[in-house]
Amino acid sequence: MMAEAQTNPLWKEDKIKNYLPHMTVPEVETFLTKSDLVIIPIGALEQHSTHLPIGTDFINGVELCKLIAQERDVLVAPVLMAGQSPYHMAFPGTISLSAETIVKVHMETVESLIKNGFKRFIFMNSHGGNRAITTFLVDQINQKTAAVAVDYSVAIAPFLKPEEIEKPTSLDRHAGVGETSDSLYLMPSLVEIDRATEPGMKLPKHLEKMLPEVIKEEPTAKLLFLAEGLKAEETGKKTSTLEMTETGVWGELNPKEATLERGTKNVKRMIDACAAFIDKWNEYLQ
Repeated sequence: MMAEAQTNPLWKEDKIKNYLPHMTVPEVETFLTKSDLVIIPIGALEQHSTHLPIGTDFINGVELCKLIAQERDVLVAPVLMAGQSPYHMAFPGTISLSAETIVKVHMETVESLIKNGFKRFIFMNSHGGNRAITTFLVDQINQKTAAVAVDYSVAIAPFLKPEEIEKPTSLDRHAGVGETSDSLYLMPSLVEIDRATEPGMKLPKHLEKMLPEVIKEEPTAKLLFLAEGLKAEETGKKTSTLEMTETGVWGELNPKEATLERGTKNVKRMIDACAAFIDKWNEYLQ
């Protein structure tokens, strides 16, 4: 009892299977006898309005990877918490790294793991602002190393059942109903749903005009909307977060509409899709 009383009172973490930060060297050696596959989440440290933590993208990405690693033999190896988030810099606590820094850190990570004996990598981008970086990083690994890398979102797409994907009826992106619902499942103790507020979003007139087509997923409208929306204040596009919404929510819906049921369904379909992709990849190597 005395020894327990003297340990860290904040420590509540349990050891997670296949989660590199928790593993010992012998455990990694044993893992390598079964698999050479790694999944690396790439997240962000950025404002998520008043009801979600700044680490939402990082935490949700890591937790999703952990859940996948309980279903299949894949090593979870997060190495960087922050991502590219210049458009959120008006909100205290946001940290934004350059694309060059993010790529360099992950290239060196992969090079280290290759020396350990790992050969295959899945990069899970859990922050929209890292999308182009992730695409470039995967290509650089495939072009410059002995490893094979894939983008998680591209890899799982064929395994997602179209009928399970809800068609949007409103703009619902950063810190909105969808992300809050996923968070209710992945990190429930960190969601302060009672503090959520109405988005109060305003857009430049030409973006507002194309919004109905964006919601319908019209390809050209969506492409142009995302090319211009959520960009740093210094670009002059008038689409940094604070210029569009004082609450930090980029969407039309009140995050209080989020539900655990929706988050559970979405997370589980992503786990199943990734497991199916891994099975297919492993099958090709037999």
